[in-house]
Amino acid sequence: MAPSTSHASVLLVATILALLLAATPITCWRPWPHLKPNSSDLLYDSSKKFEGSSEFVHLRYHMGPVLTGNITVHTIWYGRWEKSQKKIIREFINSISTVNARPPSVSGWWRTVQLYTDQTGANISHTVHLGQEKNDRFYSHGKSLTRMSIQSVIKSAVTAKSKPLPTNPRNGLYLLLTSDDVYVQDFCGQVCGFHYFTFPSIVGYTLPYAWVGNSEKLCPGVCAYPFSVPKYIPGLKALKSPNGDVGVDGMISVIAHEIAELATNPLVNAWYAGQDPSFPVEIADLCEGIYGTGGGGSYTGQMLLDHDGATYNMNGIRRKFLVQWVWNHFVSYCTGPNALDQ
Repeated sequence: MAPSTSHASVLLVATILALLLAATPITCWRPWPHLKPNSSDLLYDSSKKFEGSSEFVHLRYHMGPVLTGNITVHTIWYGRWEKSQKKIIREFINSISTVNARPPSVSGWWRTVQLYTDQTGANISHTVHLGQEKNDRFYSHGKSLTRMSIQSVIKSAVTAKSKPLPTNPRNGLYLLLTSDDVYVQDFCGQVCGFHYFTFPSIVGYTLPYAWVGNSEKLCPGVCAYPFSVPKYIPGLKALKSPNGDVGVDGMISVIAHEIAELATNPLVNAWYAGQDPSFPVEIADLCEGIYGTGGGGSYTGQMLLDHDGATYNMNGIRRKFLVQWVWNHFVSYCTGPNALDQ
């Protein structure tokens, strides 16, 4: 028996909603080898206003803790790192809280992250500063790491006999950075970085951490985009990086992405969209690949050009950086300090 017109309409609406909800999680754009078309366009095409805005994004607070106290970033340098590379990354982290940088600034970018609160109404901390560092230049766990062995690297750093990193579960973030000759599980094919928390059974503590890899030798066209472009996209020209190091300049935006999400969702039970905390869509996921006004899909948005031809969108203390925008839940679209309407 054929359904009535009203039943057919209800079925059609239900089918469309099911297809939308079942679509690939909304993670704007990066030139992954297996996703040539932009899957986000499936969600944003008909409803997009600008910079990733969408009525389909339902970012909610799930009552977990956020980082409202002064945030300390403890860094683990895994593998061989040049002094110049460390300086670029350190200055970026120090720029998050500085009040001296010219606008548009990294600290202006962080103000969007500060809009997020916990259940008492306390905002994410303004203060982010560098903590202690640990060098693991001899690849203590090899040159191919799994997600579990990453936790073992962190354990080695916090339990070392000489100068162990302090354990600060409430306001300490642990940033594991791997050099360009280290492969990490899912690197280049699915992720350029990720964050989670350590398991007490492995590390002895529950510590929010992030991993970010230097992609310069393995996949710069994916994880250092747009300072390098993949060979399978003909006619696309790479942009000049602001600090003269394609791998590290590409890492900066990924580091920013992970720190913003660690602050707002450190234990994966605070701010995210979607029903499954195992695969949360977080405030930086929603804006990946968006660096300026008009950005969305494969278009990065309007960025800035330095006198030497390098591309950037934010000023640090002394350097310039290219950093993706983050989701502003008050206006329901991605925002950044270099927006033309500010």
